[in-house]
Amino acid sequence: MTTVKDFNAYREKMNGKILEQGNINMKRFFALDTSTYQEGALDVKTKELLGLVASMVLRCDDCIRYHLGKCREQGVTTDELFEAFSIANLVGGSIVIPHTRRALEFWEELITLD
Repeated sequence: MTTVKDFNAYREKMNGKILEQGNINMKRFFALDTSTYQEGALDVKTKELLGLVASMVLRCDDCIRYHLGKCREQGVTTDELFEAFSIANLVGGSIVIPHTRRALEFWEELITLD
């Protein structure tokens, strides 16, 4: 499994390479992603939990790991996380269970880094 440090290092490295190309559409997409998760009518914590649930339903492990890290930064508790897991599994069905397993494994590593 990917460790938190390995995932973060790889993501930073590859995002840098993508943005170095100077493609305006990719830069706009990255900027839209950044601005969408900023404080607004919904707080950042809620937005990150929504992003996590959507990522789980879409079964994107990279996205799940990213949002888990952001959820941790926002002070999400393990109890809150499991409520989000419950919603993701309800909406996505049993195919989300393997992603829940990997998400929990990643979360357990995240909370030990404190």
